Amino acid sequence: MTAPGKDLVIGVVLVAIAATVPFLFPVRYVITQMTLLFIYAIVVTQWNLVLGVAGIFSLAQMALFACGAYATAMLGLYLDWSLWAAMPAGAMIAVVVGLLIGLACLRLKGPYVALLTLAIAQVAYLVIITDTDCFIRTETRCEPFTGGASGLRRFGDLGLREWLGRDWIIGNYFVGLGLLVAAMAFSVAVARGPLGLAFRALRDNLGYARSRGISQFKYQLVVFALSAFFTGLAGAFYAAHFKSVGPTIFSFSLLLLLLAMIVVGGLGTIWGPIVGATLVMFADEGLREVQDFRTLGLGLTLALFVLLLPDGLTGTASRLLARWRGSGS
Repeated sequence: MTAPGKDLVIGVVLVAIAATVPFLFPVRYVITQMTLLFIYAIVVTQWNLVLGVAGIFSLAQMALFACGAYATAMLGLYLDWSLWAAMPAGAMIAVVVGLLIGLACLRLKGPYVALLTLAIAQVAYLVIITDTDCFIRTETRCEPFTGGASGLRRFGDLGLREWLGRDWIIGNYFVGLGLLVAAMAFSVAVARGPLGLAFRALRDNLGYARSRGISQFKYQLVVFALSAFFTGLAGAFYAAHFKSVGPTIFSFSLLLLLLAMIVVGGLGTIWGPIVGATLVMFADEGLREVQDFRTLGLGLTLALFVLLLPDGLTGTASRLLARWRGSGS
């Protein structure tokens, strides 16, 4: 079976399993956490394109995620847009921001890209939490433009409560699953296609890639823009699902959680982000009762995988399987 055929089979099986969860485990907490898993999985599949496939050490995904979330909330709150329209608009705004970040990083390499993109996210965080000027007055308080430290609320929802009644949360679950399927299909198409080949060439041998006419300027902007769309869309859906958005989405613990998902699953692999997102999410749930050790646990997990399993679970399994097949022949 060809690689695209295997990807299709794996994808269909995973979607079928995920589609049964709300009916096998009709518990609100389980459905909510699975929806959150879908959101995080969208982010890490796109981050994997930038970090794993293209080899660009960007930490800008949280800024793009926040951009989609805040843009959606503001369009709903200030312009009274339907969130169904605000979500793709927020994703497109994230694309514009992603292009600007890509332009800023063109002359930088390695850790300097990571430092700049992390600084951009931190500047955005500081701008939000220090915003205290009155922009709009409500019945109870005066709201800053960005919501300040308390965030934005009352900007609407997806309207599924009116359609589905008490099952609105299941409706949101399947919206999240649908977005993840689209993001994953896009990620596979890019990674398996000519764009992925160009990204890997620039990652593995920049000089040779340039000599073959592959433009670093063009493809770096392309990967930032492509990954920004679904990352921003994930943020937009996060805001629509939880009906609030605040500066906590810039938190270091969330950044560490998402980075651990990529490393554990397998950096640069096709299905590694999904595997890593699922395993790390379940492990993080197990540490929820010991809040003080959650960040420590994630940090230790990252360190152990970088040292002992740098290819992650998926990459290591693929390598062992290839070795077994070679010895068998």
